Amino acid sequence: MRAAYDDNKAHILDSGRPLIESKGFSAVGLAEILQAAAIPKGSFYHYFASKEDFGRALLERYFLDYGLRLDDLFGPSERSAFDRLMHYWSQWAKSQAGNSVDAKCLVVKLGAEVADLSDSMRDCLRQGTDDVIRRLRDCILSGQEDGSVSGQIEAQQSARMLYQMWLGASLLSKLHRDDSALQAALLVTQKMLAPAHG
Repeated sequence: MRAAYDDNKAHILDSGRPLIESKGFSAVGLAEILQAAAIPKGSFYHYFASKEDFGRALLERYFLDYGLRLDDLFGPSERSAFDRLMHYWSQWAKSQAGNSVDAKCLVVKLGAEVADLSDSMRDCLRQGTDDVIRRLRDCILSGQEDGSVSGQIEAQQSARMLYQMWLGASLLSKLHRDDSALQAALLVTQKMLAPAHG
């Protein structure tokens, strides 16, 4: 019975996510989510106490999936930690540069919008981004151990600064509809992480 509950809840989240990614949280009405999921209102409220609860669950699921992808990318590998980090940022630049909403960062899409609307969604975003930063920090530390990342930078501070820079670059990319901010972030990231030679 629990599996069916989880599957049905996941179906509603999967059906609503493209709407939220495309239009934002506030612009999507409950009726649209119900129509996309092909369920009655009572079924929605069986799984979610409110639209805000749906939004929180959507973000929790997003960060859970994102964390698993980061664990795969940043985990033990034949590639250096520097290469793994640069692959992450290169993929970020690629996914955020296009006009498609697929694979867009929900933090960029919803962060400013829901921070003042919902404490539970803001807390979820804060915890999720803190977790991403922690994983970045750990990979930077790993790179400092294997010599592929500069030992001159402080890992926690650098991870936070890089993540903030990339969120800002993603926002500018949306505003300008080009990838110049993302490409600039990629260059700065590479220079910052690369160990000094000579």
